Amino acid sequence: MDFTTLTISQIHELLKSRQATAVEITQAHLAHIEQKDKDVRSYLSLCPERALEQAKRVDAAVAAGEALAPLAGIPVAVKDVIMTRGHHTTCGSHILENFVAPYDATAVQRLERAGAVILGKTNCDEFAMGSSTENSSFFPTHNPRDLTRVPGGSSGGSAAAVAANLATVALGSDTGGSIRQPSAFCDIVGMMGTYGRVSRYGLVAFASSLDHIGPFGRSVRDVALVLQTIAGNDPLDSTCAALPVDDYVGALTGDIRGTRVGVPTEYLNGLNPEIRGNIQKGIDLFGKLGCEIVPISLPHTEYAIGCYYIICTAEASANLARYDGVRYGFRSPQHDDLRDMYRKSRNLGFGAEVKRRIMLGTYVLSSGYYDAYYLKAQKVRTLITRDFVEAFDEVDVIVTPTSPIPPFKLGEKMDDPLQMYLADIYTVTASLAGIPGISVPCGKTPSEPSLPVGMQILAKHFDEANLLRVADAYEKAGGFKIS
Repeated sequence: MDFTTLTISQIHELLKSRQATAVEITQAHLAHIEQKDKDVRSYLSLCPERALEQAKRVDAAVAAGEALAPLAGIPVAVKDVIMTRGHHTTCGSHILENFVAPYDATAVQRLERAGAVILGKTNCDEFAMGSSTENSSFFPTHNPRDLTRVPGGSSGGSAAAVAANLATVALGSDTGGSIRQPSAFCDIVGMMGTYGRVSRYGLVAFASSLDHIGPFGRSVRDVALVLQTIAGNDPLDSTCAALPVDDYVGALTGDIRGTRVGVPTEYLNGLNPEIRGNIQKGIDLFGKLGCEIVPISLPHTEYAIGCYYIICTAEASANLARYDGVRYGFRSPQHDDLRDMYRKSRNLGFGAEVKRRIMLGTYVLSSGYYDAYYLKAQKVRTLITRDFVEAFDEVDVIVTPTSPIPPFKLGEKMDDPLQMYLADIYTVTASLAGIPGISVPCGKTPSEPSLPVGMQILAKHFDEANLLRVADAYEKAGGFKIS
C-alpha cells in the first residue's frame, strides 16, 4: 500500500486496525521525499530524527490502547517562516541561512500535541514576499502538476509537498494570498482563517496586520482537522482572538441548501476566459446543490492592489529592520565601521524582491509621504472591509476565482514585478478585510496544456465552520473535477 496518498482518516484507520505503524508511514514519506523531491524541490530541510521520535510515541500510545489523538501519526510539512525548535528557520533567505529556532511556534506545538509528525521545512519566497517561490534565496520550487511551471507563492513549497504526496498536510502562511494562490496552482485545498483565529506566535513577521498561519490538504476534511487543531486563543499572541473554536469537522454535513452564494461582478471583469468558464461551472454546481446565487458588488475592489502593497511594504520595512547583522543572522565579514556593516549585511543578505519592498515601505512611511500614501491606504482598507461587511448582510459566502491566471512558466514573470503583484488581485481583498478564505480545485483549463484552476470561497469574520461546510459540500458534489 502507498501510504503517501492517504488522507488523515485513512491513516488513522490503518493505525487503529494495526495494519501499519506511524513509523512505517513516516519512513514511507521520508523515502518518497528522497526519491521525488529532487525534481519538485519543495523542502529546504528535513528533520527525520524528530519525525521518527514522534512516530514512535504514537505507536507506543496505540500499543497501550490509548485513543488516537486528532492528528496522530500524520506527516506534516511546515513552511520555513514558522519556528521549529532546534531546526533551521531560514525564511528562504541568506540572511537567516544558519539561524536555528530556539522555540516552537504555537501552531507547531499544537500539531505535535495532537500527534502530528513534522517531516521538515518547506521552501518559500524570501520572507514570504512573492507569488511564485522563485524569490527563495536557495532554489525555485517546481509545480508537481507541471514541472516547468511555478507552484505559486509564497507558500509554494508547502503546496507542492502536499500535491506531490510528500506530506499529508502542511502549514503555510498567508499575507495576501500565499496559501490560497499556491493551492489553486497545485490543485489542492488551502485555507486562511480569520485574522486572529490562529496564533502568529513563532511566525516570522512580514506584515503583522495581515499575516496568517493556515493549512494545506488534499481534501476539505483534512484542512478542517488541521485548522481545528491549531486554532484558538494564545496568550503569547496579543492579536489572537479569545473566542471559542467551532467544531469544524462536525460542520461538514454536506447539506448547503438555502445557502446564499454571492458572486461579485468586479471579480469576473477581464478574467481569463478559460478560468471564468470553470468558475461559472462551479457557481452553477452550487445552484444545483440548492444554493441561492446572488449577484453582489464590492465597489472598492479596484483599489485593493495599491492599498495592499502600500500597507504590506510599510509593515515589512519596519519588521525587517531587525536584520542588521548585529543581533543574529548574516553579518558581512568585511566592513569599515558600524554603518558600513549594516549596509553590507543587508545588501548581501537580502534578495532583490525583499529590498524592493523595504524601499517601497520606507518611502511610504517617510516624512511628507505618510499621509499621502500610508494613511490613505488605511482609510481605503476600511472601505474594502466595509464592502465585505455589507455584502455579508445579503449573502452567507462569496465565490470568486483564486487567481486571474493559471500557473505560469518558471522565469516568465521574474523581470516584471508589477505583473506578479497583479496576480494577487483576488486574494488581497480578503487579507485586507481580515475575513476567512479557502481555495478549492475547480477543474482544469480546457485547452492544452490543461492547468489547474482554483475557486476561492470567502465568509464573514469567524465563520470558518460555515465556510468549510460549503467547501466540503462542493467537493463531495464533484466540484474538484469540473470539466
